[in-house]
Amino acid sequence: MSENNEVFKRPTPIDKEVSWDKTQVIMSKTNSKGIIEYANEVFIDVCGYEDYELMSQPHSIIRHPDMPKVIFKVLWENLKSGNNFYAVVKNLAKSGRYYWVVTDFEISKDKNGETTHYFGRRKAVPQDVITKHIEPLYKRLLQIESVSGMEASEKYLIGFLEEKNRTYVEFVKECILDYEQSQNAQKRMELKEEEEEESRGFFSRFFGR
Repeated sequence: MSENNEVFKRPTPIDKEVSWDKTQVIMSKTNSKGIIEYANEVFIDVCGYEDYELMSQPHSIIRHPDMPKVIFKVLWENLKSGNNFYAVVKNLAKSGRYYWVVTDFEISKDKNGETTHYFGRRKAVPQDVITKHIEPLYKRLLQIESVSGMEASEKYLIGFLEEKNRTYVEFVKECILDYEQSQNAQKRMELKEEEEEESRGFFSRFFGR
């Protein structure tokens, strides 16, 4: 069935996020060409399509127009080479709302070493990571693509990563890890302040002042 089928006419994006349980994991299985063969209940709930609407459709059915094409080019180059890939993606739900995920892939191969399937596991991305790191980069890549094409945006992405001395996957992982470490440090600080406050309260009650 073609993605241009009237049933699957791409929804008009609206600037509202899908409301979903971000502790859940979105899972899907596609064949080697990215055609959906399985989607778990979380995937169905978040994207808004029924399972029968997703089956045999290209995974690009949920591609958001805010996503630079070059990110998918790099993604597929890695997967087809047998390399896992870790990508931050903005998806488009059937309602037109968006949702951000970070995707980790598992590659399944046959006895001859040929890729047969891709298993994608997707989790929510901290908003702070999106706002500070991902959106500024993606917006610049989109601007370059609209004016000069994907080849130019790929060159910019290569230069951006070279400056940071990181691969794309390393860049994504580092952004998320830095956020998690800062959150943990903040929690430790808040816990320490609470303990100090409790200690002051104890001695104040003990000494009657």
